[in-house]
Amino acid sequence: MSEEKIVRVGSRKSELALIQTRHVISLLEHEYPDKKFEIVTMNTLGDNVLDIPLPKIGEKSLFTKELETALSIGSVDFVVHSLKDLPTTLPDGMVIGAILTREDPRDALVLSKKYRKYELSTLPTGSVIGTSSLRRSAQLCRNYPNLIVENIRGNLNTRLKKLDELDKYSAIILAAAGLNRIGWQHRISQILEPEELMYAVGQGALAVECRENDNEIIDLLSPLYESATALQVLAERSFLKTLGGGCSAPVAVTSDLLSKTEDTSHLSLKGGVWSLDGQINIVHSLALKLPYKQNKRCENGLNKIDSIELSDSSVTNCIDSKSCSSLAEDEVPRKKQKLEEVSSQLLENDPHDLCPVQMPVGSDFMGKCPFLESSPVSAKKLLIDIEKQLPTKCPFSSIQETVSTSKQEISSSSKNNNYCGIVLHKSVEKNVFEMVELLGQNLAESLIKKGALEVMEKARAVIHG
Repeated sequence: MSEEKIVRVGSRKSELALIQTRHVISLLEHEYPDKKFEIVTMNTLGDNVLDIPLPKIGEKSLFTKELETALSIGSVDFVVHSLKDLPTTLPDGMVIGAILTREDPRDALVLSKKYRKYELSTLPTGSVIGTSSLRRSAQLCRNYPNLIVENIRGNLNTRLKKLDELDKYSAIILAAAGLNRIGWQHRISQILEPEELMYAVGQGALAVECRENDNEIIDLLSPLYESATALQVLAERSFLKTLGGGCSAPVAVTSDLLSKTEDTSHLSLKGGVWSLDGQINIVHSLALKLPYKQNKRCENGLNKIDSIELSDSSVTNCIDSKSCSSLAEDEVPRKKQKLEEVSSQLLENDPHDLCPVQMPVGSDFMGKCPFLESSPVSAKKLLIDIEKQLPTKCPFSSIQETVSTSKQEISSSSKNNNYCGIVLHKSVEKNVFEMVELLGQNLAESLIKKGALEVMEKARAVIHG
């Protein structure tokens, strides 16, 4: 008998990316103890150029392109992503083969030591909040006009160091899921409810991308697939795709899926678009009843396949509780990671501040930063060199074209049993996915009728100078 093939898993080199990839592999090893997995790491454009936003670079797949190239040529068999990093339209031949159980999608407030007794709503007037997200900054400006919102540059490690060591920021805001996964949940001062800050599309969920025609890998990933999460993030991605998923403008969502009866669930979706200063906001919500029956799931996401049919009254639990808790304790990395050392000189004279533009919506960079790994002088030269190569025209300048083709794209993708890139799972009827995709599209069109495109175009015009 020939030796069994090693499954090669692509990953960014960043600490969080590797933690997420190892988590997925640990689940698969539990399910397939005889299979062998190997991690193949590589840097992406988003890891190498951290301060130039996605539209400025002229590249949609900021964190995924190199990984998807390796996937397309067969160098790796699948790739683990934070779902919010994945564009709503994937490259030809690529699909999301599995969506794992979503962790907390909300944002988290991380306070400096001298402000530990406060919450976001009670911070003194003039307190400085650091964030690199247009989505967060616009909502903060609208909901808390007494606070000062400033960009905070660099990866997560650097931002936490700046909060701790520079007397500049009262607090910073980060994704709760990322802090939890990397073992820094002790730094969370307050979880921010959607009423305070609506979250990014797909935030908190992990996605596994693979080749569309690789049925063997899609079957391999099937036990990881959590259909309830898939339905929620499909609604969110359909909403963003219809609005124009590549634009830099404050866009946010919330969604919820609740069981109503034995055979039905209720899916609600809320979406919003803001001006950069938060003065204009267009928010709307829709909901629908689905002929979908949710399974009982393990809280830590160690799930078996959604094996029930919609007409079946039985609910199959995933793995026995003993093995579930054992794997959660022993194999899922939750240990606190030590912050890397960053010199005080670079913190105080941060070359990131040379960058005159905003970062992409929802970008919580975890990679090594070439600016912070070089001297301020060479960093400035690197920035100038990069600026010389930037496109003179925004690649997303025609938002109307994106909107006008959205219905055709949705219809075309559905014929291939993938929806905004997400493969159809056998535990869910096709019509349920179609209903959910249409919900996101209808919500986006409701916002468009209220003037969302004009608000987004103005935001883009400011960002692109």
